[in-house]
Amino acid sequence: MKHEKLTKLSIRSHPELSERWVQERIADDPSILGLGDVILKDKERNQPRAGRLDVLLQEADGIRRYEVEIQLGKTDESHIIRTLEYWDIERKRYPQYEHTAVIVAEEITGRFLNVIGLFNGTIPLIAIQLSAFQVGDAVSLVFTTVLDQVRLGLAEDDEEIQESTDRLYWERRGSKATLAMVDDLFAIVQSIDPKLQLTFTRAYVGLARDGRPFNFAVFKPRKSTVRFEPRIDKTVEIDEMLDASGLDVNEYNSRSGRYAISLQEGNIKKNADVIQRLLAASYRESGGGEG
Repeated sequence: MKHEKLTKLSIRSHPELSERWVQERIADDPSILGLGDVILKDKERNQPRAGRLDVLLQEADGIRRYEVEIQLGKTDESHIIRTLEYWDIERKRYPQYEHTAVIVAEEITGRFLNVIGLFNGTIPLIAIQLSAFQVGDAVSLVFTTVLDQVRLGLAEDDEEIQESTDRLYWERRGSKATLAMVDDLFAIVQSIDPKLQLTFTRAYVGLARDGRPFNFAVFKPRKSTVRFEPRIDKTVEIDEMLDASGLDVNEYNSRSGRYAISLQEGNIKKNADVIQRLLAASYRESGGGEG
């Protein structure tokens, strides 16, 4: 069987290919970017006093939008600035969505990768390197994520920032009844990992393992409720599970990556399976299965 020769191309210097051609390929099949199940929302989208956004994508079953800017050749300062400018405009125009800036370039140099990396964590940003290959008469595109969006680090993960306290502090700030609810939640936690311990700080009741903070979930006792905050990616499946449970779920915090659920007396026993599933998934996503 004869194998076709694979030749890498530079789209920027190619006589027939162009940025518009790449844009059309993405619009035809947005999944090639590797961003998951996304659909095309718009292309060449007018930005007030700021030009046109190359491609706007949206999660098929979610609330995240991706502002995608394409650069042929090496990425440069203007490309970074333009990408962030369009992302900022869109997030202000449509605050009901979560927004992520996406830079696509044929070459993302080490220097600019470092610059982009400074934004990552404070600005939701993804950098994707584009490669083109000639295979016979066809041109194949390969997209490789070289910098993924990272979740912001939280002060709660630094044991030196949060001032330690004790159980009595939370009995006074909350109540004995809500501390007992935390104990019930902790019993579920220990069914997942018996090595975990409760920790008490002035901001929350957290978790530790082997003496080190491991706050894949935190608890904030009030007088009559406990605010339960598992750190876990937001998905349609989890949202549907929570909707069906009837629990009091506050708005998802995309910056910290946490759901916030207000639990009342009786909620834990009634929804033990839902809570266990949330804690188990949060534990896994936070690296609890490693070691």
